[in-house]
Amino acid sequence: MAEPKESACPINPVVDLLFSRWTTPIVWVLEHHGRLRFNELQRLVPSITPKVLTQRLRQLERDGLVTRTYHAEIPPRVEYEISELGRTLVPVFRTLAAWSDAHLPQVTAARQGYDTAREEEAAWAQG
Repeated sequence: MAEPKESACPINPVVDLLFSRWTTPIVWVLEHHGRLRFNELQRLVPSITPKVLTQRLRQLERDGLVTRTYHAEIPPRVEYEISELGRTLVPVFRTLAAWSDAHLPQVTAARQGYDTAREEEAAWAQG
């Protein structure tokens, strides 16, 4: 049996892990706000549904990026925080934030230029 081909890009597993729809905002919020209860976290990521937040937190806990602490009290209390492994991503997030600040205006300008050029081509083609 043939061995599986290596990924064309060695960071694909990391991109899949970190940049799924809600992972980055959840980890970002936990890094900046510290230990949070579920409702606090949901308030800070308001567009996520409770079901999806639960799913993402479970996956992040499984991946070792978030820790969940259950307090056997009445009523029970559960808190989430970024793990030590998750904290190793902070420099990556800082680098991406700096890149965004420095280059996102260029991306926006490139998109506008592209869209304008396509619109002009379409108008010319229609005569």
